[in-house]
Amino acid sequence: QINKMFGTVVVGVGIAGLARIRDLMNPMPSSPSEHLKLLGFVSRRSFGNINEAKQISLEDALRSKEIHAAFISTENRSHEETIRMFLEAGKHVLVEYPMALSAKAAHELWEMAEQKDKVLHVEHIELLTEEYKQLKKEVAGKDLVKGTLHFTGSVLDENKAGFPAFSGIARLTWLIDLFGDLTVTSATREKQKDKNYSRMTVHFQTTNKKPLTWIEERGPGMRREKKINFCFTSGCLENFPQAPRSAVGLFMQDQNLFAKKLLGQVSKEELAAEKWRILRCLDLAEVIQQHCEPPEKICS
Repeated sequence: QINKMFGTVVVGVGIAGLARIRDLMNPMPSSPSEHLKLLGFVSRRSFGNINEAKQISLEDALRSKEIHAAFISTENRSHEETIRMFLEAGKHVLVEYPMALSAKAAHELWEMAEQKDKVLHVEHIELLTEEYKQLKKEVAGKDLVKGTLHFTGSVLDENKAGFPAFSGIARLTWLIDLFGDLTVTSATREKQKDKNYSRMTVHFQTTNKKPLTWIEERGPGMRREKKINFCFTSGCLENFPQAPRSAVGLFMQDQNLFAKKLLGQVSKEELAAEKWRILRCLDLAEVIQQHCEPPEKICS
């Protein structure tokens, strides 16, 4: 595997897609990313070239024998279909979270990747931030009494981004990664259409029956921020621990991890734990959506 090169294509050139193109063109010296070679990008808009990268059609990307892996950076709504196409074409896939907008689709895609012996990697840069790494150290070994994670941000187009439990799955990922498996006890959602405002409140229980709350709130002009209040038997944590800026960008860290998987350098245990976490969060996101959007009562 030492000299193996993987031809890659970036699909979708929004903010993430452009970051992917930049990082693929400038891999960290002597990092796993040096095994990835950008062969082009796919977009519905026509660009011609971006830097040295050339635009290619989706059909060519799927058909090309030189392309071994796709980086999917399209809107959430189209992740599922795009992953499916590239897996069917026998390519490895890196996709931005959430990998799909239903748990069923996610499980099917994962099975498909395993059957085809392809890497399906879901980006979770929220776990790679220095802020989060410090928080995780701070929480380690403490006994939770109760906690809240409150996220605010600007308005998202739900038709493209999906239900808030899916578009905001980064927060759920934090909670599961910090406190282990969770069960949804209740979930509600308030929407003010005229104000373009939405607030989802989810109550969980940890395996030790301790309560955790996740609030995902979005409205015009709301600052993007996370507030925490985690209370432990030893005291409460209300502010994020101070954290240095990382020398390596988050997308680059994620790209290195994907390349490591392609090179077979990630342990079976790590891969299994990651698969469990990703699918568990998607299962929970679906449970939350079902709580917030009960099926319409059919009047006979």
